[in-house]
Amino acid sequence: MSASLPVPHPQPLPHPADGPPVAVWAAVRRPARFLFSWWPWRCWGYLASGFLIGYPLLVALVLLVGLGVVLAVAGIGLLLLLCAAVCGVPLGALERWRLRWVEPVPVPDPHTSLAGAGPAAWLRTRLRERATWREFGYAALLGPVFGAAGFGVVTLLAFSLILVVSPAVVWALAPEPVMLIPGRAVSGPLEALGGTAVGLAGLVATAYAGALLAAAQVKTARLLLGPREEDARVLELTRSRVRLVDAFEAERRRIERDLHDGAQQQLVALSMTLGLAELELRSLPEAAGAAALVARGRGEAKVALEQLRDLVRGIHPQVLTDHGLAAAVAEVAQRHPVPVTVDLDGVPRLADSVEITAYFTVTEALANAAKHSGASRVAVLGRVEGDRLTLSITDDGRGGADPGAGAGLAGLADRVAMLKGRLVVSSPVGGPTELRVEVPCSG
Repeated sequence: MSASLPVPHPQPLPHPADGPPVAVWAAVRRPARFLFSWWPWRCWGYLASGFLIGYPLLVALVLLVGLGVVLAVAGIGLLLLLCAAVCGVPLGALERWRLRWVEPVPVPDPHTSLAGAGPAAWLRTRLRERATWREFGYAALLGPVFGAAGFGVVTLLAFSLILVVSPAVVWALAPEPVMLIPGRAVSGPLEALGGTAVGLAGLVATAYAGALLAAAQVKTARLLLGPREEDARVLELTRSRVRLVDAFEAERRRIERDLHDGAQQQLVALSMTLGLAELELRSLPEAAGAAALVARGRGEAKVALEQLRDLVRGIHPQVLTDHGLAAAVAEVAQRHPVPVTVDLDGVPRLADSVEITAYFTVTEALANAAKHSGASRVAVLGRVEGDRLTLSITDDGRGGADPGAGAGLAGLADRVAMLKGRLVVSSPVGGPTELRVEVPCSG
């Protein structure tokens, strides 16, 4: 059982057609500098590597789709078709990296972050994303279109280079006859200079052809491998939800301050006043009944004060603000009816939103363990690994918890998702139950 709600990384998502100009095309507009720069060689290398990647990928796609259709009745065909559908995802990552050869402006990753997700969750999410199918389309184009065109450019480049060095080839092979034109042998290196001129013209043509093809491939990659307008709309919705969560947290803190500084202080003053009244009445023998009533009122005021303190602590614990996550969780563990082992060594002070989310995740898990699990012990483990906080709350109870049965865990999953994190609940029948949360430390 799991509840996992990853959120896209917040980053600018312009429409692909409105992106920056293609760098190689801008370089071509200055012919003298272009021909004597590294740009032609970068384009040729980019196209040659695309041919080496594209055709093996095309063969793999044809085999996966063909065998998948043929073996569909046997069940294994579906697995092959799924592999074909998602093969564009790693290719997209490789192509976005390979674009750096000819395009200094990186193409953003359009996919949602799924760090730590299992294979099934990863596959479900990727198949629902439009970016996955755009990458599949790019994979289908790479071999027969860009790979074939790149092969033609590289072949012309190789032939042009051979013509450029043809005088040296004729000189080295003499007296063996060398034919630059079929059926006509070259008499010597001087006659081969005509081939050098043709080769230099071919190099110039190949440089511009390679630049044109590389620019077209960059535009196609931006269109198919980068984020689109619909991703921008989803991102804006996510940002608005984050703003709502921040506003909600600010309101919680305001309520906590009002209760702490207002009603709680008034109850303390009331309790002290009733205590003084009780002392005065006890000194009067005829006021024993009134003293008993005052003492009863004082006791009820103490109970109300304790309940109010618990309410304030539940809204936003002051120890979390003052001393951090480890101290706040340790305080909760001390009051818990089931023995709790807390191991948060090395967890530093984090962003407020991260600490608050982590704290309420732990308290909700501990409350569920006390109410429903029948556990004899609970363990809370937390570590900061890289730029992510990982929390694990495990109990030895009966298991069988359903994350979708109530609003508690679903609400926590939504809250974790707002921080671009994940919340996963594993609770097989018979136990143990583990709640795992991962959030970026930056919040």
